[in-house]
Amino acid sequence: MASNRSRRPLTLALCGGYFLVLLDVTVVNVALPQIGDELHAGSTGPAWTVDAYSVPLAALLLASGAIGDRIGHRRVVLLGMVGFGAASALCALAPTIGALVAARAVQGIGAALMLPGTLALLVDTSPDETSRNRLVGTWAAVGGAALPAGPVVGGLLVQAAGWRAVFWPSVPVIAAALVPVIRLRRTDPRSKRKQSVKWIGAALLVTTLTCVVTAIIQAPSSLIPTVILTAMAVCALLAFRLAERRATHPLLPVPRPARGMLGLASLAAGLMNLCALGGLFLLTQVFQDVDRLNPLVAGLLTLPAMLPLPLLGAPAGRLATRIGVWPASAIGAVIAGAGMTGIAATLMSTGNGYIALILYLTLWGAGLGVLTPAIVAAALKVTPETPGLASGAGNTARQTGGALGIAIVAAIAGSAESMGFAPRSAGLFVTAGAVFVLVGVLCSGVALSDRHRRTS
Repeated sequence: MASNRSRRPLTLALCGGYFLVLLDVTVVNVALPQIGDELHAGSTGPAWTVDAYSVPLAALLLASGAIGDRIGHRRVVLLGMVGFGAASALCALAPTIGALVAARAVQGIGAALMLPGTLALLVDTSPDETSRNRLVGTWAAVGGAALPAGPVVGGLLVQAAGWRAVFWPSVPVIAAALVPVIRLRRTDPRSKRKQSVKWIGAALLVTTLTCVVTAIIQAPSSLIPTVILTAMAVCALLAFRLAERRATHPLLPVPRPARGMLGLASLAAGLMNLCALGGLFLLTQVFQDVDRLNPLVAGLLTLPAMLPLPLLGAPAGRLATRIGVWPASAIGAVIAGAGMTGIAATLMSTGNGYIALILYLTLWGAGLGVLTPAIVAAALKVTPETPGLASGAGNTARQTGGALGIAIVAAIAGSAESMGFAPRSAGLFVTAGAVFVLVGVLCSGVALSDRHRRTS
C-alpha cells in the first residue's frame, strides 16, 4: 500500500486542480474593468467573460461524472487539466473580447471535466476509511478557500501586471499537477457498473442554460432575439424533462419520494449563488469604476464577505446538527439578507461609509458561511443512500444560479460607466436581500413541516 508521503503529490495535484476550478469563478472579477477598456468589451462583454466559464461548468458537471464512471476518472481529469491549462494560456493571449469569451468557454468545459473526478480519484486511491475522510476534508477545505482567495489574488495580479496575469498562473500549476496524475496507476473504468453517458440530457441542459443566459444578457438591447432565445430555452427544458422521464438511466436519477425536498434544497442553493455571485460581480465594478479604487484594494474590500465561508464551516455544521439543517439554513439566509440590505444602504450614502460597508459585508459573509454547509447537509439528508446524487444536484444548482445571477445583474445594472449604475446596483442589493429572506422563509416552512410531521 502506498505511504502517505508517496500519495502526497497526487493529493496536492487533485486539490490544486479543484482550487483552480473554483478560483476561476471569481478571480477574473477584479480584472473586468481593465478587460472592458483594453478589449472594448461593451456593456455585455464583462458578463460574458464570467458566464462563458460558468455556463459549461454548471451544465456539464453531471455528464462529466457519468463519463468518468464510464471510462475512468483518471482519463477525464487528465483531459480536463490539459484543456483547462491550454485555455488559460489562450485567455491570457486573447486579442479580442470574442477570443477571450471563447477561451473562457473551453476553460469551463475543462473545469467541468476536472471537478467531479478530483474527488473521485482521491476516494478511489484512499487505503482506508480514515484516510478517505481526511482527504475529503482536505479537498473541501481547499474548495472553501478558493472563493475568498479569488478577488484578492486577482487584485494582486491585476495591480502588479495587468488583467492578463490573472490567467497565466494556472498554466504552470496545471503542468505540475499533470505529472502525478499521469503517473497514477490506471484504475479500472467503471463501465463494469454499466454506467451510461447521458449525452442527450447533457446537450439539452447546455442548450437550455446557454439560451437563458444569452437571452438575459441581450435583453436590454435586442427584444426579438431575446424572445427567440427564451422560446428555445423553454423547448430545450421541456425536451430535457421528457428525455429524463424516458431514460433508463437519467442524468439526475432522483427517487420520486425525494424529488420535492431535494428540489427545495437545490432551489435554495441556486438562489444563494445567484445573489452571492451577482453581488460580487457588482461590487468589484462599483469599487473600481464608481469609487475609483485600484484592483488590489477592490479585491481586499470583498474579503470580509468571502472569508467567513471557510471559517464558519465547522461551527455551522455543529449548529445544523444541534437545531436541524433547515432551521440553520433559515438563520443563515436571513443574516445574509440583512447584510445585503445594509450594503445597499452604504452604496446610496453620500458620505465615506467604508467602515459600515465592511461591517455589512462581514454580516453577508457570515450568513453565507452558515447557509452554505447547512443547505448542502439538507440535500444530503434527503438522499442519504446516494450522496453523489445530492452533491451533483447541489453543485449544478449553485453553478447555474451563479451564471444566472451575473447575467441578471449585468442586464439590469448596465455598464459601470453609465449614469445611474450605483443606484441600480443598490436596488439590486435590496432585491437580493429580499430573495435571501424569502429563502429563509422557505427553509423555516420546511423546518416547521418536519417538526409537525415528527410530533403528529
